[in-house]
Amino acid sequence: MLEDHTTAASQAPWPAGYPQGYAVVDVETTGLARDDRIISAAVYRLDARGEVEDHWYTLVNPERDPGPVWIHGLTSEVLEGAPLFKEIAEEFASRLADRVLVAHNAVFDWSMIAREYARAETEAPVRQRLCTIALSKELALPLPNHKLESLAAHFGVVQQRAHHALDDARVLAEAFRPSLRVAAASGVRLPLHECRPLTEWRDGPAAPRIGQQAGHGGGYGGGYGSYRPTSWRPSRKRPACPYPNPGRYEDGKPLKQGMRVAFSGDTSIERDLLEDRAIEAGLHVATSLSRVTSLLVTNDPDSNTSKVVKARQYGTPVVDEAGFGQLLRDVEPADE
Repeated sequence: MLEDHTTAASQAPWPAGYPQGYAVVDVETTGLARDDRIISAAVYRLDARGEVEDHWYTLVNPERDPGPVWIHGLTSEVLEGAPLFKEIAEEFASRLADRVLVAHNAVFDWSMIAREYARAETEAPVRQRLCTIALSKELALPLPNHKLESLAAHFGVVQQRAHHALDDARVLAEAFRPSLRVAAASGVRLPLHECRPLTEWRDGPAAPRIGQQAGHGGGYGGGYGSYRPTSWRPSRKRPACPYPNPGRYEDGKPLKQGMRVAFSGDTSIERDLLEDRAIEAGLHVATSLSRVTSLLVTNDPDSNTSKVVKARQYGTPVVDEAGFGQLLRDVEPADE
């Protein structure tokens, strides 16, 4: 039974526009790169108000070296007899269907899941995700940092096995429910982002097979052996934008063909695909940010990436990925 720290909040009227169900997800992986694989996955299904309906957990044979065993504890021997992702894909999908995917740093979990489904030549039935880091920022929770353990401690949730998918998902589910109720009581708009399933996949050079231990990289955020990244589509030179730059984007107005758009940070849609959509709409995709950049697209405007810092210095307008997706639907033609 989940402990409830928000009794008063739970008595408030529930926002009609909130989702009808959630899938709280955690995946453990062989690493953090594009070609890394899922080795375990857990899902807690919650109803509209965050009450647990059921949970599910599985190991997954990644068909390659398991990566940082010292973190997740899953060795080649443990994973060798586990099912392949394509063998659990249908069951996993049934746990996600018609729900908002909830995760801590959700863009990572969603990216890993989307790539596994792309490898299996199918799609994950996920259309929206919610990141609990973003939600805690929206609620202005007094956290020392945005680690899962800090969010858990704030709501009195005890973690038993860090970096074990089932326990991490349980902890997140327990912390998400009171967060959701506080948001509902305060009328906070949930930070939902679009999830577009990936439909293209091309394998790169073979990675070490399971049982062939790769060299350790020295930390979860560092290297995990000599794996080479795969690519989602062949690299190619993008065509030059045929339209002149009409200037900066103005809030409340549509984008205009020729505007220079830069991207920073993780996106739910694979970056190449998102840039393609911008180019097809007649925009100029810039690899760097300058004083003539019309718009910066980022899901983390509080970060200190070079593009975000420059955007602050230059006063460049900033929108998140979801807002940019809306703007792409109605781009004005360039002046004749």
